[in-house]
Amino acid sequence: MPIDDTLAQFSDWSFRSAFGVFVLASVFLMAQFATRTVAADDRKRELVAAGDTARSAAPIAANVPGRIAPTPSRPKSEKYGGMGHALVVLGLILTVTSIVLRGLATDRFPLGNMYEFVTMACAAAVATGLIALRGQRHTQVFVVVPVMVLMFLAATVLYADAAPVVPALRSYWLPIHVTIVSVGSGIFLVAGVASLLFLLKMRFTGTESAGNSGALARFARRLPAAQTLDRLAYKTTIIGFPLFGAGVILGAIWAEAAWGRFWGWDPKETVSFIAWVVYAAYLHARATSGWRNTRAAWINVAGFVAMLFNLFIINMVVSGLHSYAGLT
Repeated sequence: MPIDDTLAQFSDWSFRSAFGVFVLASVFLMAQFATRTVAADDRKRELVAAGDTARSAAPIAANVPGRIAPTPSRPKSEKYGGMGHALVVLGLILTVTSIVLRGLATDRFPLGNMYEFVTMACAAAVATGLIALRGQRHTQVFVVVPVMVLMFLAATVLYADAAPVVPALRSYWLPIHVTIVSVGSGIFLVAGVASLLFLLKMRFTGTESAGNSGALARFARRLPAAQTLDRLAYKTTIIGFPLFGAGVILGAIWAEAAWGRFWGWDPKETVSFIAWVVYAAYLHARATSGWRNTRAAWINVAGFVAMLFNLFIINMVVSGLHSYAGLT
């Protein structure tokens, strides 16, 4: 089938524009994180309480006719955060636009190679971060930065020109199976980042030593509470786990239709199953007394590493039936 080169070009431009927007967003989000005062919420409460006390102490002065109460200025961190958040939303829109245009250009579902898969996973990760971190905007940078790394790899190492898919992927199972797996992978990225930040928070909070430890301690104190990060990792994994499990099951059904067997211990199938088991172990450990702190978080990080290994090493190094990366 013919390829619409114009739409394909617009898709690439949208992708590159999204990457540029995410770079700019990360600058503002980093500025927000750096200028955010420790225990800012406590400070806000103190200011509100002080204002209430002042108003109660001088009710007449506050109601003097013709007097205009000064409007408190927003802290710099909030200004940076607002701009960064708006840019993240714009970057997400551009990323989704690049996916849609790639599909229109090729007249197929745009998940036929690793470039398109990673783009979809990045969009899912950013959308999850916007929803899950809406109350902790200063931590969105820790989702945007790994997304930028993945997008850079997608645009360089993994890039594939807009083209029809190989015959094995011309199936109605493609939009079902691969979409679920890519969205689940994006959600797991947020969960993995949350667990890494939780481990950092637990390790360095309260450290007063000089050198690197002191710097890391100051960095960790700017992070949300450890309980908040742990809860974020758990909630996102709770969503990603059944999605990824459904993707594995649907992949097995597709394998039976395409290859005549449900399971053949292909490298991709094997590592996907291992990653699913690791995440199941995390959820079990997270619900088990004595494992709810750092040990469960380390299991979640191991699951994230298994996902990255499955995405890059299995697709790019190991040969198997799932070698559709468009790199060979």
